[in-house]
Amino acid sequence: MAQKPSIPKGTRDFSPAEMLRRNYIFDTIRKIFSLYGYLPIETPAMENLSTLLGKYGEEGDRLIFRILNSGNFLADVSPSALSAADTSAVTRHISEKGLRYDLTVPFARYVVQHRDEITFPFRRYQIQPVWRADKPQRGRYREFFQCDVDVIGSDSLLNEDELVRITDRIFGELGINIIIKINNRKILAGIAEIAGAGERLTDITVAIDKIEKIGREGVRQELAAKGIAPGVIARLEPIIDLSGSTEQKLAVLKKAMAESVSGMQGIREMEELTGYLAVEPVKATVELDLSLARGLNYYTGTIIEVSAADLPFASICGGGRYDDLTGIFGMPGVSGVGVSFGADRIYDVMMQLNLLPEQAGSSTEVLVINFGSAELPALMKVAGELRESGIATELYPDPAKLRKQFAYADSCMIPLVVIAGSNELAAGQATVKNMKTGEQTAVPFHELTSFIRRLKTS
Repeated sequence: MAQKPSIPKGTRDFSPAEMLRRNYIFDTIRKIFSLYGYLPIETPAMENLSTLLGKYGEEGDRLIFRILNSGNFLADVSPSALSAADTSAVTRHISEKGLRYDLTVPFARYVVQHRDEITFPFRRYQIQPVWRADKPQRGRYREFFQCDVDVIGSDSLLNEDELVRITDRIFGELGINIIIKINNRKILAGIAEIAGAGERLTDITVAIDKIEKIGREGVRQELAAKGIAPGVIARLEPIIDLSGSTEQKLAVLKKAMAESVSGMQGIREMEELTGYLAVEPVKATVELDLSLARGLNYYTGTIIEVSAADLPFASICGGGRYDDLTGIFGMPGVSGVGVSFGADRIYDVMMQLNLLPEQAGSSTEVLVINFGSAELPALMKVAGELRESGIATELYPDPAKLRKQFAYADSCMIPLVVIAGSNELAAGQATVKNMKTGEQTAVPFHELTSFIRRLKTS
């Protein structure tokens, strides 16, 4: 017997019902992005490795899926490299492209490549899949969708304020209670500086960013394994563990980092941002979390991370400011800020909390029962008129038994069934059955469209 086909680990198929639910999430996100004036773009699934490598840190580079060159890709590899099993040396010759790791670096490449066509500040959103060669586990996939919204070409912290409000509004419409955590990489740089390890900022932030996954003891062990001195680790802990309100934490940091130029700049930026947010408070909880680091190397200022308040779940949205990401592509001095919504994790959260609406289970609103060839022309006309009025309608393709057609409607979660056999046609009316309540109503054909519309809005 032939082996049952399968898909790679960390990837998934989506059924029609799942796609409808996912599209509900995408449509909600897209609607609010547009409400704030952001415009859509798309970039290729694959990028040149020269575009991707070196932007995410050492760990990120290892998670990029490489694509083999076309043709005889081993032709340029020396026998010595092959015999030595030197992976890095071989990879340079056999792979020039990779699947995108995120949407931010391709966006920076897009901005530089199309700079003459763009009006700054440039506000864009992008909803596309990304790929990471990560170990698959609950809530972590190798292929997943990101919904990014960014503004580039502006230093104003009003952009951060707007992104927090967009985040609050999207999750409010989706019904997810969230906690929005904010921090600033300049504050983290100041903490590393006063701890006596300013030159080790990347190692420190990569470790701190794992605090929810591996705990504080795990962070201590990782810092020690990277050669961070015990005294430095001891000086980092009390600042990261600061408690109290955002204002109280900033007051303590001001005293502790008075001699750090970078740290004080970060505090001023945080005070400005929290001032904007206070003008019209958002519904979600917003808090300064000094353990928030977001390990990606390109963040330089504000960093944002969102988690579901009602589930012990990982981040479902995050981002921050990147002051010179376009500089690596030859366009220095262009600051940007953005956040990314993890559509797959949002879907998982909404499924667990039973937040997806019932109508997300089917796109068809009406099923017209097929009674056979004699009635078929009239039934086709009924289905066509319903579609012309904007009502999603199916005509069952075969004159099967009524029980089978009703079972189909029930299985596909089609809410209404139109029954128009020879008796109904002779009487100039149809019977509309509500599949949820079982109620049946006789409706004249000329009133059928308006009747179904009323049912939809009731």
